[in-house]
Order: sequence, then structure tokens, then C-alpha cells
Amino acid sequence: MVIHNFRELVAWQKSMTLAKDIYAITKTFPQNELYALTSQIQRAVTSIPSNIAEGAGRPTTKEMVHFLSFSLGSAFELETEITLAKEFNYITNEQYNELNERIVEVQKLVYSLMKKYNENN
Repeated sequence: MVIHNFRELVAWQKSMTLAKDIYAITKTFPQNELYALTSQIQRAVTSIPSNIAEGAGRPTTKEMVHFLSFSLGSAFELETEITLAKEFNYITNEQYNELNERIVEVQKLVYSLMKKYNENN
């Protein structure tokens, strides 16, 4: 059995911080988006660290990589949803640029973990 301490993973740490910040920003979205884009963004951003943690609790490296792939997919989904939020003028260009930069950083970190675990498998 392979044990992974997800709390030590920079990808998990940064995605947790990103989630907290995204939640704060989505509180400013229009009320009519509560069950639409706001909800979708919140689900995607929470899925990133959640899947990293869930993968870390699995008994094999193969399963860890599988859950990291879910995490990566959620990060790409989030990137799309943040782009929509910008297009709908729910966030400023500055907010978009800062969030997008952080999302891409998380994507790269998760991808690097996947690559690392695949090489060690």
C-alpha cells in the first residue's frame, strides 16, 4: 500500500487557497447565478483539492494518478468557467488574469504530480 500525505503536496495547498478565494469572489456574483455558474464554479474548485486528497487515500499509485486526472479535469473546467464569468462581467479583467494565472499554476502542479507518479509506477 502506498501512503501519500496530501497535505504536504503543493498542488493541494495551492488549490485549497484558490478555493477559498474563488468562494469569496463568487459571493459577489448576481443572485440569479446562484444555481448556475456560481454553483458550477464552486463545485469545480472544490473538486481539485478533494480529488488530490481522495487519490492520496487510495492503495495504489495507479489510483492516485486516476484521481489526479479528475483534479486536472476540474482545473480545466474551472478555467473555462472563470472565462465565462469574465465574459459576463462578473469579474474584472484584473481578477480574471490573477485567477487564471493561479489556475494554470495548479494545472501544472497536478500534471507534474501525475507525471511523477507515472514514472515511479
